[in-house]
Amino acid sequence: MPQTSFADQKPPNIIFILADDLGYTDTSAYGSRYYETPNIEKLAADGLKFTNGYTNGPNCQPTRAALISGQYAARTGVYTVGNIDRFDWRSRPLRPVDNVVALPGNKTTIAQSLKKAGYATGMFGKWHLGNKPAEHPSKRGFDEAIVSNGKHFDFKTDPQVDYPQGTYLADFLTDKAADFIERHKDGPFFLYLPHFGVHAPYQAKPELIEHFKNKQAAGGHHDPVYAAMLASVDQSVGKITALVDKLGIAENTLIVFTSDNGGVGGYQKAGINAKGVTDNSPLKAGKGNLHEGGIRVPYVFRWKGKIAPGGVTDTPIISVDLHPSLLALSGAPAPENQPLDGVSYAKLLEDPAKKLDRDALFWHFPGYLGANGDSWRTKPVSVVRSGDWKLIQNLEDKSLELYDLKNDIGEANNLATAQPGKAAALLAKLDTWRQEIKAPFPTPNDPSKAGTAPKKKKNRDSADD
Repeated sequence: MPQTSFADQKPPNIIFILADDLGYTDTSAYGSRYYETPNIEKLAADGLKFTNGYTNGPNCQPTRAALISGQYAARTGVYTVGNIDRFDWRSRPLRPVDNVVALPGNKTTIAQSLKKAGYATGMFGKWHLGNKPAEHPSKRGFDEAIVSNGKHFDFKTDPQVDYPQGTYLADFLTDKAADFIERHKDGPFFLYLPHFGVHAPYQAKPELIEHFKNKQAAGGHHDPVYAAMLASVDQSVGKITALVDKLGIAENTLIVFTSDNGGVGGYQKAGINAKGVTDNSPLKAGKGNLHEGGIRVPYVFRWKGKIAPGGVTDTPIISVDLHPSLLALSGAPAPENQPLDGVSYAKLLEDPAKKLDRDALFWHFPGYLGANGDSWRTKPVSVVRSGDWKLIQNLEDKSLELYDLKNDIGEANNLATAQPGKAAALLAKLDTWRQEIKAPFPTPNDPSKAGTAPKKKKNRDSADD
């Protein structure tokens, strides 16, 4: 069937499915030989797969703030999860920048933007952008919203919703999402389905665990409970996709699947003392780290009749691109008093051979994420990727790491000394961006003024946010 131009398209329905802590190689579509994700694999086969899809943060909350607002963390103030005393930074030379714990109320959300274009909006799952009543997604542009995360069985919801005992959270959220789709099939609608799977605690349906118990490990993937959790997320993707097809709205519905950060694993290879449940190889490190394993994730798009099946592109995209991309597809107006830091990738969906008008991607993480003991998943850091080159500036000592991602996806060879000109050019780009966006920096830690860290705020395991 020939593809038709987006220009001929009425505003499409949009379904954005976000997994939690699902790593780059955690699906069969991206190479896993242990985990079984046939529905995500089919979604990719029927659409377009990005091999350089990035999150704006190495953990949950900053990515969600970037997706919803279209802004880098330096504008929202949401760099991590919770306040800076979650980890004992007082043992380090820098004091972190104070973290904003909820998306500021003056930020326009993508749901608010789409409502101006006549969209019905629904959200079911992990919000993670504020717990106060005024911060609930129902107050941030979503017509319908049920928030739930923290447990996969016996979970709580906000607002409270009754459900049969033994219900699995991924199934509950999928059923609510399916009901929303059925009621709004005439469109246009925007459905945001942020799963809590595959985030800890690692809990799965017994029959799925049993399925994987005797399966041989492959490529660092080995855990039957985690595999079972992945299977439930994959089943959700399958149910939503099948419903769209059944209702006859596939040719007017864009389905997107991605994750909020890299998988929990790969730490030992990066010299980090932290537990893991998966492996992001060939990428380095995992969730909580600014190496590729912490920020590169699956990104799959399907839109029957508009996106050609079986497409693959290596053009980098990042979380802040979602908001401007959906504005371009929907015709919704851009926020009046809020600059959007991303670019629209709508033209890539139509023609993956096209290029985006952007020189670089940026990350700024002015804080600490602990692991076990004296180990850290990350220390204050800024990052730029331009073309195939990636520069990391460690803010404690201003040391540089330079990697050629095309030839060294695992970031094994630091070329900062061997390629000083390239390192200097990228650092100049990074400096310019930080100045333009007014990125705040951590300040020297004065032990005489720091006081004593609360005893309960110890470095946590890598499964924490």
